[in-house]
Amino acid sequence: MRASRLVSLLLLLQNRGRLSAARLAEELGVTPRTVYRDVEALAAAGVPIYAEPGPTGGYQLMDGYRTRLTGLTADEAESLFLTGLPQPAAELGLGAQVAAAELKLMAALPTPYRDASRRIRQRFHLDAPGWYREPDAVPHLLPIAEALWQDRWIEIRYRRWAPEPGEVTRRLRPLGLVLKAGVWYLIAARDADPRTYRVSAVLAVETLPERFARPDAFDLAQFWRAHVERYESAEEARVATVRLSPAGLAALPEVLGPRATRLARSTLGPPDPDGWRQATVPLESVPHAAAGLLRLGADAQVVSPPELVAYMGATIRQMVRLYPDPERNFLQ
Repeated sequence: MRASRLVSLLLLLQNRGRLSAARLAEELGVTPRTVYRDVEALAAAGVPIYAEPGPTGGYQLMDGYRTRLTGLTADEAESLFLTGLPQPAAELGLGAQVAAAELKLMAALPTPYRDASRRIRQRFHLDAPGWYREPDAVPHLLPIAEALWQDRWIEIRYRRWAPEPGEVTRRLRPLGLVLKAGVWYLIAARDADPRTYRVSAVLAVETLPERFARPDAFDLAQFWRAHVERYESAEEARVATVRLSPAGLAALPEVLGPRATRLARSTLGPPDPDGWRQATVPLESVPHAAAGLLRLGADAQVVSPPELVAYMGATIRQMVRLYPDPERNFLQ
């Protein structure tokens, strides 16, 4: 453990130049006293490290010194694909490996490329979740990811909304995890064909001792691309039937986005005497759909499925209790 920390300290100084003991301690997750001891150990081993006193001082390496200790461990190499996604990496339990891999990559790059990499990170940042949206709670993501790494069967208890609401138990072969707009999805197979499960809907997971042979022909990116295309064209997705006023129809792009709005408009029925029209919209989950449709207020009415109608009704009744009729209270 200490040897790994000494290498990290050395690479930090090599990549970033002069750093104070407090900053090094923060980066390494130790106390400044530990940093002092580690610096002494490096100096005793012949590393040309020295301290610069003063308010802007700190530890630094002699000009021109570069270490060749840039080999990546297996865990660090596996985490490289997440170096630009610190939050998902942390959710998968790979935060420390990502940090160590980044340090070693930076140390291995020639100075011009290292400077360019630093400039890119200073200027571009990826924030996957949408506005005003908290990431899903995924307490079972880590054991699922571990089983995925090890090609082990898992048994999950899963909350589903269709074809009937309720909890089901599934014995699965995990084949991949996908992060889409801040939401984690598990791709897993029960029999032959893989299916998609929202990780936040997993209520319990057990990793089984049996291993399985991962299918050589399975391509995660290709599967997900086909799944998204089927979902967005409503060939595979569950759908809801909704009545929309002219104002509700006009507001659909803000609520559903352009592709789902195109689907809704392609299924529009004829207007009734009040100008309302019936349409079909994608249904990812009952809470997700309800949250969007509630934004349309009194300009949308859900017709089906029954579980979404019941959910909308229960939510609206709770809202009515929160916002009683002021005229009624005044008359009383």
